[in-house]
Amino acid sequence: MRLLHTADWHLGRLLHNLSLLDDQRAVLDRLLEVVDRERVDAVLIAGDIFDRSVPPAAAVALLDEVLHALCQTRGVAVVMISGNHDGARRLGFGARQLRKSGLHILSTLDAIADPVTLTAGGVEVDVYGIPYADPEHVRSRFGVDVRDFDAAHRYLVERIEAQRDPERRAVLMSHCFVAGGSASDSERPLSLGGAESVAWEPMRGFDYVALGHLHGPQQRGEAHIRYSGSLLKYSFSEAAHTKGVTLVDIDARGVRRITPQALVPVREVRVLEGELDDVIAAAADDPAADDYLLVRLTDRHAILDPMGKLRAVYPNVLHLEKPGMLAPSGEAPRARRHGGLDALAMFGDFFEQVSGQALDADQKAAVAELITALERDQEDTQ
Repeated sequence: MRLLHTADWHLGRLLHNLSLLDDQRAVLDRLLEVVDRERVDAVLIAGDIFDRSVPPAAAVALLDEVLHALCQTRGVAVVMISGNHDGARRLGFGARQLRKSGLHILSTLDAIADPVTLTAGGVEVDVYGIPYADPEHVRSRFGVDVRDFDAAHRYLVERIEAQRDPERRAVLMSHCFVAGGSASDSERPLSLGGAESVAWEPMRGFDYVALGHLHGPQQRGEAHIRYSGSLLKYSFSEAAHTKGVTLVDIDARGVRRITPQALVPVREVRVLEGELDDVIAAAADDPAADDYLLVRLTDRHAILDPMGKLRAVYPNVLHLEKPGMLAPSGEAPRARRHGGLDALAMFGDFFEQVSGQALDADQKAAVAELITALERDQEDTQ
């Protein structure tokens, strides 16, 4: 049996206020080409199918097209779990009825230990899915005393392990942040204060673990515990990533081969650096002048309309930085430093400026709890 592991499609995503829907449609066409060329039997989508809980209509239509192409046109089974960006209840609408068509949507914890059994080439594989669930949700649903993501995730994995048949081939899907993983700027934190990571060790007993959430392709702990990475580059911090999917060959003895498969986008996401005249001159010989670009100008003097001049040769310059114009000390302005900080870090910086001292552990925990509650309330109203 050949499985295709993918995740973090983020349909409806914007990159610096520019819609990526056409780019997503193009790269999903290439995913379908991989399914055809490699004779894939089933597709596993490990969460964050949409970019927000109430996705735009065009993003919903695109997902519908792709799922129809997989399940109906090609007869390829699809198993997908909800991620932290998805609205789990909305994504799971009609899930029971759609199973008959080969589409399995796992967006609740109600039957977490009940597998989706895939059959192909004389091989049967049980697929278990852990959709994104915060500790409060797990604590409320099962009445267990779990206080952080690791304890909640460990409880769910152990619940599955206690009921599955160890003699059968089994794949686990999970949308989570595995400890030690390499993150990027486009990933929304699962929690504040650094308590979002989970251990990989409880998952080692499965034949393959298909992870979602981190946008860079990577393995954690052992070779069979893997993130496929996101469908496209969703921030300039991912410029060096090679995006794609992961092919997994599995037979009656277990996983035989794991093969990353690159997906080439219509436009790359790149960072260019240099003086304005040099960057503009290089455009004449640049075969990919339509790529999405961040340009860092090293000029130390003021420039009139640098963005206009750049876009005359590079039409998709999305962001401009001028490190050459920084103060003599080389320190970026405070507003610039805040660009990579989350809400808790920014409040801590503000508190320290006003009071002259850093937040202590109790204050930091109280602020983190408040910000989390506010963000949850905001999502509920969307």
